[in-house]
Amino acid sequence: MARGQRDDRGGGRDRDREDSEFVDKLVGINRVAKVVKGGRRFGFAALVVVGDQRGRVGFGHGKAREVPEAIRKATEDAKKKMVRIPLREGRTLHHDVRGHFGAGLVYLRAAPVGTGIIAGGPMRAIFECLGIHDVVAKSVGTQNPYNMIRATFDALNNMQSPRSVAQRRGKKVSDIVGKREEAQPATM
Repeated sequence: MARGQRDDRGGGRDRDREDSEFVDKLVGINRVAKVVKGGRRFGFAALVVVGDQRGRVGFGHGKAREVPEAIRKATEDAKKKMVRIPLREGRTLHHDVRGHFGAGLVYLRAAPVGTGIIAGGPMRAIFECLGIHDVVAKSVGTQNPYNMIRATFDALNNMQSPRSVAQRRGKKVSDIVGKREEAQPATM
């Protein structure tokens, strides 16, 4: 195709639709300086979380001389590294879980309907992009957003759905879920 001509095959629209299905959250931007003979050269590093709000989420970081370029690189990196996380009823976690990375330690707890997202900073961005509506999370140790995000992903990757547990044990899902209901005291 010659330069300046329009492509009417619809390829651009599909790409826009594909990008619009993802929600991206900018978690942080760092400015770094390199000292050279003439002074300082500034660069930027961006940390972005991307998700489809239906159980897929990823994070990425990108570095560039300009902020928009760093954000674009980070978003592309996050889309490449997306993972699927099993959710209960599409709104919360299946069970309480702990994750750590470096000095970062996070605790994630499933929550009843109407609780909302009780989490700070980078963890909140992950849960919003993942599509979780009810969760309680606590970060202990580092407040570095890179380590908090990696610790949260460590916890989410340790999440197990009743279906996967039943398949591994050779049982029915109702046997596994039934035990969850028995473990919680009945309220009358």
